[in-house]
Amino acid sequence: MEHTVVLRNRWSILALFVAAVTAVAVVGSLAAMDSGAEYLTLERPAWAPPQWLFGPAWTLLYFLIAVSGWLAWQAGGWSSAHLVYAAQLALNLAWTPLFFAAGQYGLAFAEIVLLWLAIVANTVAFWRISRAAALLLVPYLLWVSYAAALNFAIWQLN
Repeated sequence: MEHTVVLRNRWSILALFVAAVTAVAVVGSLAAMDSGAEYLTLERPAWAPPQWLFGPAWTLLYFLIAVSGWLAWQAGGWSSAHLVYAAQLALNLAWTPLFFAAGQYGLAFAEIVLLWLAIVANTVAFWRISRAAALLLVPYLLWVSYAAALNFAIWQLN
């Protein structure tokens, strides 16, 4: 009986992480309702990805972010590392409205630099708890690095 409660709790916590990350994704997508059309009107560097790549890339990344938070929780319970996790999610959420809804490319670049720093801090914090959790954040960090360079280039070109 106790084992069943622990298993149920474990899966409930995973659902909580998935729900939190999904909320960030949904709010971001609401702020970027016309982002596809807007992206196509922007001057972009030659190395900019095609518009269709963003949806699949972020879907995978959000899944990895949710599992990462859950693995860190499983390894060490709730900790200060999860405050860093929450901070990077909040910064993730803030970027899309700044870039697409407000068209504030310079401010969005400053914000994505903060997001990048928060992801690094989150990765380091999770490394101390669960290497698997930390490693799942690496693709996110790489994508945000690329996105920051793209944001900067778009800011300069537009």
